[in-house]
Amino acid sequence: MIDLLWLFLSILLIVAMIVGMRLHPAVALVIGTLVLGVLTRVPLPDLAGVATGGFGELMAGIGLSVGFGVILGQLLSDSGGARRIARTLVNATSERFAMYGVAGAAFLLSIPVFYDVTFVILVPLALAIAREAGKPLPLAVGVVALGAGTAHTLVPPTPNPLAAGEIMGFDPGMMLLVGGVGALIAVVLAVAVYSSVLPKVWRPAWDEDREAVPAAVGGGGAGGGASGAAEASAGAGGGAAADGREPGFLLAMLPLLTPILLIFTGTVWTALDGGMPGWLAFATDKTTALLLGVLVAYAVAARTMDRQARDASAATAVQQAGIVLLVTGAGGAFGAVIQAAGIGDLIADSVSAFGGNVVLALLTCYAVGVAFRVATGSGTVASITTMTIMASVAGAIGVHPVWVAMSCLSGALALGQLNDSGFWIAVKLPGFTVSGGFKTYTLAQTIASVFALAVSVAGALVIPMG
Repeated sequence: MIDLLWLFLSILLIVAMIVGMRLHPAVALVIGTLVLGVLTRVPLPDLAGVATGGFGELMAGIGLSVGFGVILGQLLSDSGGARRIARTLVNATSERFAMYGVAGAAFLLSIPVFYDVTFVILVPLALAIAREAGKPLPLAVGVVALGAGTAHTLVPPTPNPLAAGEIMGFDPGMMLLVGGVGALIAVVLAVAVYSSVLPKVWRPAWDEDREAVPAAVGGGGAGGGASGAAEASAGAGGGAAADGREPGFLLAMLPLLTPILLIFTGTVWTALDGGMPGWLAFATDKTTALLLGVLVAYAVAARTMDRQARDASAATAVQQAGIVLLVTGAGGAFGAVIQAAGIGDLIADSVSAFGGNVVLALLTCYAVGVAFRVATGSGTVASITTMTIMASVAGAIGVHPVWVAMSCLSGALALGQLNDSGFWIAVKLPGFTVSGGFKTYTLAQTIASVFALAVSVAGALVIPMG
C-alpha cells in the first residue's frame, strides 16, 4: 500500500509545480511521472520507455482526431458559421425560454469550438437577448458558461471526453452518446436551478452599477465593446462575420454533423450487428470521421474566406491543438507508469475492499476531479489526470467505464475559479467584478457538474454494463 502513498505524493508534487513554480502542466506531469516511477521502483532502464510509450499510445489513439476536431471548430468559428448557428438557435426560442436557447447554442457550439471562443462569440448575443427578454444580465453570462463548459467537458470530439475511451478502453461513440445525452440533461436542469438560485446570491436589486457592470454593453444594446472583443478574438475569419457573409444555418451545421453522425452510426451498427463491412468501419472510425468533417468545414469556409484566411485559421488551430495534445499525452505517460507500478490494481482492490459500492466509487471519482480542478485551475489537467488514476475502477465495481469517465469529467467541470483562465474571460468580457465571476462562471458550472454526476450515478445503477 506504500505505492498509493507515492502516488499521492507525486500528485502533490505535480500540483505544487503547476501552482507554485508556474511550470507548464505538461512539464509538471512528466516530472511527476518520472518521480512516481522512481518511488515505485519501476526499473530505471525501462522508466523513460514506459513513460514515452504511454504518451505515444494515447497520441496514436486521439492525436489526429483532436487535431482535426480543433481545425474543424476554428474554421467554423472564423467563417461565421458559429455565429449563424448561435443566432438561429436563440431566435428559435420564446422570451420565456430565452435562456434555454442561449444555453443550447453554447452547448452546441462548444462541441467543435474551444470554450473560450464560444464564450466570446455568444456573450454579446446572450446579453442582447437578456435585455430583450427582460432577463438579468448575469443570468445570461452564467447560462453561456454552463452550456459551453458542460459540452466542452463531456461531449466528443473535444479533447478530454475523446481521450476517455482511449484511457479507459471503450468505444468513443459510447462517450458521444452517453456524454451528449447526459450533458444535455445536465444543462437543461442546471439552467432551471441556476435561474432560481442566482437571484438569491446576487444583490437583491440586481445592482449592476455596483457589482456587475457590463460596461461594454451598458449603454445601448449588445454592440459596444463586447462585440468588438468578440470580433477581435474570433480569429482569421473575423472579417467574414463582420461584413455579413456567413453560411446558412444548415450549411454551417454540416461540418459538425458529419463526424458526429458517422461515429454514432459505427457505434450503433456494432451494438446491433456485432460487426460491420470494412468500408463502413473505415468511414466511421473517429479519425476518418473527423477528417471528413474538416474537409466539409473547408468547403463551407470557402464560401466566406479566401485561401489565405483558411490557411491562417488552420494554422491557429494547430497551435492550439499542440498545447492540448502535449498535456493530454503527458497524462498518458502518467497513466502508463501507474499501470507499470501496479497502482491501478491497488486502486481497484481498494475500491473492492469497500464493498464495490458504485455510488461511493463514482463520488470518489468526482471528488478527485474537483480537487484537481481547484488545485490546478485546468479542466484538461483535472480530466486527464483523474481518468488516468481511476481507469481501473470500472472493473472493480462492475460498471461500464463510460460512467466512471462521466464522473471524473463532471468533477473536472466544478469550481473553476481564480487560477482558471476561463474564469477571467467570464469576468472581464462582460465587465463583472471577481465576486460576479464566482456567481456566474463558478456557480453555474458547478451546478451543471452536480447534475452531470447525478446522470452518471443513475446510469451506472440502471445500466451498469450497457
